[in-house]
Amino acid sequence: MPKFIDAHPMKPFTVDELNKLQKAPPDEFGVTHHDILFSEKDNKIYCVLDGPNAEAIEKHHAKAGIKCDWIHEVKSTRG
Repeated sequence: MPKFIDAHPMKPFTVDELNKLQKAPPDEFGVTHHDILFSEKDNKIYCVLDGPNAEAIEKHHAKAGIKCDWIHEVKSTRG
């Protein structure tokens, strides 16, 4: 499964919500969270996601009312 990284504001998410999202099963777009990195101080989230394509990543965020600053397909040394 391709892997993507994106950035967007943290608000309106809380740390508890992010922890729940990390453990969530794949959504209807086939997207799961590999890792969620965040800074409350900077109001920024960096999501590392597994998904079929960038369009699925966009739809995943749009469903939550979020528009990403950017989305990039990446590879990981973890596999």
